[in-house]
Amino acid sequence: FPEMLSNPKLELVQGSLNVVMKQNVTLSCLSESGSPPVRYTLFRHNQQVSALNRSDLTPALFTLTISSASDAGEYKCKAEYNISSGGKYSNSLNLTLIEPISKPVLSSPTSQAKKGQNVTLSCLSENGSLPITYLFFKGKQNISPQKTMQKREAAVIFLFIDSLSDFGTYKCKANNSFPNNTKYSNGFNFTLAEERSHSQPLIISLGLILLLLITGFALAIPFFIIPLYKASE
Repeated sequence: FPEMLSNPKLELVQGSLNVVMKQNVTLSCLSESGSPPVRYTLFRHNQQVSALNRSDLTPALFTLTISSASDAGEYKCKAEYNISSGGKYSNSLNLTLIEPISKPVLSSPTSQAKKGQNVTLSCLSENGSLPITYLFFKGKQNISPQKTMQKREAAVIFLFIDSLSDFGTYKCKANNSFPNNTKYSNGFNFTLAEERSHSQPLIISLGLILLLLITGFALAIPFFIIPLYKASE
């Protein structure tokens, strides 16, 4: 009688668990105890992908080519004797498809600011695998710690406009686990808001009063001044 099979071990031997399109990945499946020959079957989401027979105690090697999003997910393998109906299952391995990020967009609720004002900047890449890490700059100088977002939402920083030097060009950059895929945003500039003079409201008020006086005088001419003029003739 053949020796009882141990649960096989599924391992990654080539490639990465974070996969990109057209990448090759090799998985190894082996029961360390048992009597050859052994049949190994690889499953993805409980659907058979491939099967190999081994006549000795060497691992079955399955090479996969990632050609679509459906090639990612949970993989398991099964070891069994050809003469038996049972089998042992391995641990699972998850292949995660990573996608490049899109160019991030840098924006703010306001485009105008004045000295002494608090403002915010938001940076968001609408496409790409999570998590995404963002970094903010003014010119070439980093102005914030890295912000890693686990959800599809913008990274936000708060700024205090203290001097005219704070009205430079701001940018952000984004990257994820996709190799060599750092993207920089558009440039964003705050414009200096014009501050009204303290005397301006007073001048406007005096102008309105003068206008009202002129209008009142004009309206009074038919009722008071013309009758008085006729009476004096």
